[in-house]
Amino acid sequence: MSDYITTCEQAAREAGQVLLDWQGRFSVREKGRADLVTEADLAAQQTIQSIIQEKYPDHDFLGEEQDPTQQESSDSDFRWIVDPLDGTTNYVHGLANYSVSIALEHKGELIAGVVYDPVHDKCFQATKGGGAFLNGVALHVSGAEQLEESLVAASFAAGVDRDSQEIQQFIDVLIRCQAVRRLGSAALNLAYVAAGQLDAYWASSVKIWDVAAGVLLVQEAGGVVRAIGGGPLDLQTPRLAATSTEKLQQELQQTIG
Repeated sequence: MSDYITTCEQAAREAGQVLLDWQGRFSVREKGRADLVTEADLAAQQTIQSIIQEKYPDHDFLGEEQDPTQQESSDSDFRWIVDPLDGTTNYVHGLANYSVSIALEHKGELIAGVVYDPVHDKCFQATKGGGAFLNGVALHVSGAEQLEESLVAASFAAGVDRDSQEIQQFIDVLIRCQAVRRLGSAALNLAYVAAGQLDAYWASSVKIWDVAAGVLLVQEAGGVVRAIGGGPLDLQTPRLAATSTEKLQQELQQTIG
């Protein structure tokens, strides 16, 4: 397991340096409505993929910026799940809240994950059964049990309509909790829940590569992650609610349900 997490961290740190090097000298194009991609995304993913494939050439690789025609799976029991730049809009605008997210699955179970914040050199990492850490210091969720005492984050779709369910959920949570934040990086939101800096986070429009590493971080820090609605989380369609405690999970689910 140590080799896997070491590879995660190495790849995330090198990709983070790529993002820092590209800052301010890239061009931008839209993938969809208000959904941006830069040369930096692509360069960072190439860095990650080369490191992983050199060490584990037989493992599957799923990256956000990968050509869909190249995302064919093999018979490998292992799959790397990568977002080379989570928080692209923040990155494009020079807002220092973005990250590199790398996770490893074995037979469909998350076993290792890293979320790296290159601006502040914060490396969140977790291994299955091995706990969660920030730069080597053990992480624990906050222990908050009620929305009224909680700082909560949310992720919305790239384009949100006024009458969307996401907006209604935002209002319902806003009037019950201490405050709501929309920070722009799903991976960092989950890392902050693991670190006890956020008490809860929910998202209905994220992808597997956005949240795979972060989900493991929250679980290994003692938190609760479920699908919106309360059932087990399906990472392939990750509509999720992450909380510090079971009581807070129940209250958040009732509020956004």
